[in-house]
Amino acid sequence: MGTDNQTWVHEFILLGLSRDWDTQVSLFVLFLLMYLVTVLGNFLIILLIRLDSRLHTPMYFFLTNLSLVDVSYATSVVPQLLAHFLAAHKAIPFLSCAAQLFFSLGLGGIEFVLLAMMAYDRYVAVCNPLRYSAIMHTGLCSRMAIVSWVSGSINSVMQTVITFQLPMCTNVYIDHISCELLAVVRLACVDTSTNEVAIMASSIILLMTPFCLVLLSYIQIISTILKIQSKEGRRKAFHTCASHLTVVALCYGMAIFTYIQPHSSPSVLQEKLISLFYAILTPMLNPMIYSLRNKEVKGAWQKLLGQLSGFTLKLKT
Repeated sequence: MGTDNQTWVHEFILLGLSRDWDTQVSLFVLFLLMYLVTVLGNFLIILLIRLDSRLHTPMYFFLTNLSLVDVSYATSVVPQLLAHFLAAHKAIPFLSCAAQLFFSLGLGGIEFVLLAMMAYDRYVAVCNPLRYSAIMHTGLCSRMAIVSWVSGSINSVMQTVITFQLPMCTNVYIDHISCELLAVVRLACVDTSTNEVAIMASSIILLMTPFCLVLLSYIQIISTILKIQSKEGRRKAFHTCASHLTVVALCYGMAIFTYIQPHSSPSVLQEKLISLFYAILTPMLNPMIYSLRNKEVKGAWQKLLGQLSGFTLKLKT
C-alpha cells in the first residue's frame, strides 16, 4: 500500500476466472494454444498481403491494420492472464494495470473506427466501382488509418487518466481477468457518475457513431446490390462484403451490450466472458474469416504454398 491508503495503491489483485488449480492449468493450456493461433494467423495474413502484389489494395491495407490491432489487443491481455493462471499471488502493479487499460481500451477503440473505414471502402467498391481507384487512393487510405489510430488513442488516454485519478481507498481486488475499465471504476470509494458519463460519451463517439456509419454504408450497399440485374452479379457484390460484415457483427454486438449502459451492465461473469471474447476469440477468428470466405486470399495462399513446394523440391534435387 501507499503512504495514503485513501488514494493510492501499489498493486491490484486480479481474481480471474477460477481458484481451482486443475481448472486454471486446463485454461492455461487452452488459452495458450488459442493465443499462439491468434499470433500466427494474424502475422501470416500480414505476411501474405506484403508478399502478394494482387493484395496491395485498400481493402487489404485496412485488413493489415486490423490484424495488427487484433494481435496487439490479444498481447495486451493474454500473456498476463496466462501468467496468473500459474501464479499463487495474482497481483498486477499499479502502473502495469494502467498500461493494460490504456492499450486494451485504445486498441478496442481503434478497431471500431477501423471497421467503419473498411465499411466505407466496401461502399465505394460496390456503389461506385468505376471510380474506386480514384476515390480510395493511397493518401486517403493512409489518412483514414491515421484517424482510426489517433481517435482510439486519444480516448484511451482520457479514460485511463480520469479512471486512475479516482481514490481507490483500500480496494485492490479487481473481480476480472484484466484491468478492464468498468471493473477498475467499480473499485472507487467515491461517486463515479462523472466517469460513467465519460464512458457513455466515449461509447457514443467511438462505438455508436462508427456503428451508425457502418449501418448507413450497408444500407446503401444492399440497395445497390438489389438493383443489379444478374444473379451472379448480386452474388459477387455480396461476396465482397461478406467477410467484413461477419467481423462487424462479432465486434460491435457485445461492445454495445457492455458499454452503452454502465448502470445496466451485465454480470461480472458475463463481463469476463465478453473480455475473453474480444481478447482471444475475435482476434483468432478474424484471419480465418478473411481466409475462408475470400477467394483472393485463398488464391494467394495457394500461390505461396506452390512457391514453397517448388522451392523445397529444388533443394531436394
